[in-house]
Amino acid sequence: MSDLFQDYSEAAERTGAYDEMFAPGQEARESYGQVADALSKLSLADVSARADSMARTFLDRGVTFDFAGEERPFPLDIVPRVIPADEWTVLEKGVAQRVRALEAFLNDVYDKMNVVADGVIPRRLVTTSAHFHRQVHGFEPAGGVRVHISGIDVVRDAAGTFRVLEDNVRVPSGVSYVLENRRAMAKGLPEAFGQQLIRPVEEYPRRLLSALRKTAPAGVDDPTVVVLTPGVFNSAYFEHTLLAGLMGVELVEGRDLICRGNRVYMRTTAGEQRVDVIYKRIDDEFLDPLQFRSDSMLGCPGLVNAARAGGVTIANAVGNGVADDKLVYSYVPDLIRYYLSEEPVIANVDTFRLEEKDAREYVLDNLAELVVKPVDGSGGKGLVIGPDASNDELEALRKRVVADPRGWIAQPVLQLSTVPTLGGDKFGPRHVDLRPFAVNDGDDVWVLPGGLTRVALKEGSLIVNSSQGGGSKDTWVLADSPQVPVETVPRPTISIRERVSVWPVESNWRDRQSEQQQ
Repeated sequence: MSDLFQDYSEAAERTGAYDEMFAPGQEARESYGQVADALSKLSLADVSARADSMARTFLDRGVTFDFAGEERPFPLDIVPRVIPADEWTVLEKGVAQRVRALEAFLNDVYDKMNVVADGVIPRRLVTTSAHFHRQVHGFEPAGGVRVHISGIDVVRDAAGTFRVLEDNVRVPSGVSYVLENRRAMAKGLPEAFGQQLIRPVEEYPRRLLSALRKTAPAGVDDPTVVVLTPGVFNSAYFEHTLLAGLMGVELVEGRDLICRGNRVYMRTTAGEQRVDVIYKRIDDEFLDPLQFRSDSMLGCPGLVNAARAGGVTIANAVGNGVADDKLVYSYVPDLIRYYLSEEPVIANVDTFRLEEKDAREYVLDNLAELVVKPVDGSGGKGLVIGPDASNDELEALRKRVVADPRGWIAQPVLQLSTVPTLGGDKFGPRHVDLRPFAVNDGDDVWVLPGGLTRVALKEGSLIVNSSQGGGSKDTWVLADSPQVPVETVPRPTISIRERVSVWPVESNWRDRQSEQQQ
């Protein structure tokens, strides 16, 4: 092995985590054979040059993120995360199972709440969730689907077992990095890329558009789909433009839409055009000022009433956030058994519900050994890792938990699996998670082969979120036979269409929009 992996084995042993690339003794696992062989022939100068080239490509294409107020190219490491075909089969089945259960749960809690009447979950669990919206209670979405797009975060524990860390069925993001990472890695490590049977990811936009069109309101033969974005100041704006361009649909902002007679129309330079499906990339609270925040200028008045009347499909459905609640997450294995009559394919991470007295007392006595998370947090914000926290931080956390036990869960400190990641002049083990994306058209749940592998770039850190300084890796799912569609050669650059809607903007509109961004 190259000098780039000097001392890697010792560092990996110190983490106590499962290493994706190397078995104990620093022998490359079978699935990483081609990657290890390619890297063994590269020097530090070669690897650094390729890393710089990928970063420049990302910067030129606008694949950036905001970190500490600065736009940076999204960090992509040159070592991919490789998943063997048999392991992916289990993950794919488990993710699809989870999406079907959450779809059934959302249909139930916004209708008859049989899951409550049958004693599976307490009513207060739903009604006290910050994202349970009574405004959409009692109606079935046009097209019959609530969870069109989902991102299920999965990790490996120290024993190498996959576990679900959390669910994202409100506004899951990050799939643009999956598409762009693949484009970059095909050129960044072609020696290994060309020798593997790797499942492709380019099918995602087509699958997404097909699902959105299939769930359009009844009676619409040729539905018009749009992507609704908060605007250019949003940290995920690149993703919004990319997906709109790849699907060949319009990218709109709230000011481009108008509701009339429970129908939604898009202002264009050719006049108003009816909109049948809205793929929203803004939070529910900013979607409709008549129903939620009256000061929001990101959405459009009347959207919720149009959806209630069946005049437009909103993806993902308004109110899905209740399923993202981390306290609800702790009940998902029970929901799978209740709705699907199946055992969970992928287990949860062990979780303490702090509203339960015994669990709360145990957690308060062991705060320094646990991870404590706010139930409505995202992006790694608000969580406290006990072993890394100071006494003052733990005491402040104790007071918050006592004051609002419903607002927190606790979990053991999980040593996420590691993958070699370039840091300085050599590779070191860095912790990773995985977000597989699934598309649901009402009849089938399709899981994108791979997903977004996020990596903590700081040695020893368990925080992989890009907003907290994390990066990413391309995720290679190996095909079990040549008959399965695989990647072949790098694809040509795809241009992103420009929007056609051009309307005057209030002089202070961008300032107000920026204040309301999530």
